[in-house]
Amino acid sequence: MAAPIEFLQFVDDNADAFIQRLSDAVAIPSISGDASHRGDVVKMAEWLNDHLKAVGVETQLVDLGKHVMDGEELNLPPAILGRIGNDPKKKTVLVYGHFDVQPANKSDGWDTDPFTLTIHEDGRLIGRGSSDDKGPVLGWLNILQYHFQSNKELPVNLRCCFEGMEESGSEGLDDLVKKESQPGGWFDGVDCVCISDNYWLNTRTPALTYGLRGLAYFKLTVSGPGRDLHSGVFGRTVHEPMTDLVTLMSKLVDGQGNILVPGIDEMVEPPTESEKAIYERLDYSIADVEQSAGGQIAISSNKVDVLMGRMRYASLSLHGIEGAFSGVGAKTVIPAKVAGKFSIRLVPPQTPELVEPLVKAYLEAEFAKLNSKNKFSIESLHGGKPWLADVNHWNFEAAKAATRAVYHQEPDLTREGGSIPVTLTFAESLGVNVLLLPMGRGDDGAHSTNEKLDRSNFIEGTKLLGTYLYEVAVIQ
Repeated sequence: MAAPIEFLQFVDDNADAFIQRLSDAVAIPSISGDASHRGDVVKMAEWLNDHLKAVGVETQLVDLGKHVMDGEELNLPPAILGRIGNDPKKKTVLVYGHFDVQPANKSDGWDTDPFTLTIHEDGRLIGRGSSDDKGPVLGWLNILQYHFQSNKELPVNLRCCFEGMEESGSEGLDDLVKKESQPGGWFDGVDCVCISDNYWLNTRTPALTYGLRGLAYFKLTVSGPGRDLHSGVFGRTVHEPMTDLVTLMSKLVDGQGNILVPGIDEMVEPPTESEKAIYERLDYSIADVEQSAGGQIAISSNKVDVLMGRMRYASLSLHGIEGAFSGVGAKTVIPAKVAGKFSIRLVPPQTPELVEPLVKAYLEAEFAKLNSKNKFSIESLHGGKPWLADVNHWNFEAAKAATRAVYHQEPDLTREGGSIPVTLTFAESLGVNVLLLPMGRGDDGAHSTNEKLDRSNFIEGTKLLGTYLYEVAVIQ
């Protein structure tokens, strides 16, 4: 069933108003990983909840309890549950998104204020959260607005689950999903799930995503002196925490991306030739990698190797060091305590439960080799399992048909390097097919500076999400 022409025209006619609403959403700095912005995350939840109710959605703000972040006990931001329609003759679709964002400051290298949506002449809508994930969430709201204002029923029963902690491990959400998936819960009777929280592989070809890597995130801490020391007085007289930390972090991964922790890469079976052919067919090139990265720095010139490095294999990345001198000038301090953060993106059959003991045992053994008198600890901050779905399910067939209708081309079928842990929770709790239907492009820079969503992707992406619901309604 093609989406009504009236719906497509409504989206075009209201494009400027939709962009203004995205601007209003971006202006709320809903940074879940910063305790000082917890009130803004709650404000964003209330803002979105009000907009959903205004277009006829029955909603509930759910208290997810408390958690401790950076030594402070905080209330978790509420999740939003929504529903509209309860026709037993219609399929029931659950859509998920998040309204929290990554940290952003102009001093990070942004060309503009990250929380002011900047509209470029070339169509880029630049602002934190524009692509990840406020734009896609508002895409669903745009669709609901059409049906509310035109007094037309949705072609499906719709259920919503929007959260404010995705960028910080989705704390509290798993238990909510499991609870609401029980008989009588908000998600009871759901036939499929659609998530729009990822991106095309490139800037040209729409994509459907059937796999995500999982995550194991670690914090490695080394401490020794009772206070910061002067290197001119104590250099070469004491074991320095920074030296130990850098040594340990250098033993996690090499310059070619190979994970040096024994047993992790070995868990994954090598690809078959037929599997390699799948990656060969994808509309992607080394130039796409390097354009997205902003530099000619791809590890390999082989497209298949690079794609498998992004989708099929685990990767380990070093993220930063806390406690080290980072200011202007030439401060000659020996830090008393430093902590390094790193993560591993996981692929089946890897899980945090399997990987974490290997990492801890390896680093403990490597630290012992240093013969250092410093103290060492490693902790797991959060994690999530990888996920794979059946691309031949009717849910994916509906999305393929919608993509052909809106973009007039076949979508790439991709596995993705990022992690959305709740994806697997939905799949396991509901026992239904889960689809990732991205709105944004591969160069959106979701966790980087100058994050953007192209106007065309926001508007055509809204049409795509709406058309998908109409295709779900009729597909067998």
